[in-house]
Amino acid sequence: MGKSSKHKMTRQQREAKIEQAKQREAAIKAQKERSERIKKIFTVVICAILVLALGIPTMAIAVLGM
Repeated sequence: MGKSSKHKMTRQQREAKIEQAKQREAAIKAQKERSERIKKIFTVVICAILVLALGIPTMAIAVLGM
């Protein structure tokens, strides 16, 4: 009997560890997705700033040159 209950606890512990591992993997995946999304947003913002920084002076010169 003692061996049976000990094995049952081990199974429960194993299931708990598997569940914890799944939760950790999900958290890591969510963190990675957030990081990638932030990188994409940052890239778009930088590109927009560069387009404006290069486009506004060019348009001003074109308008004033006429």
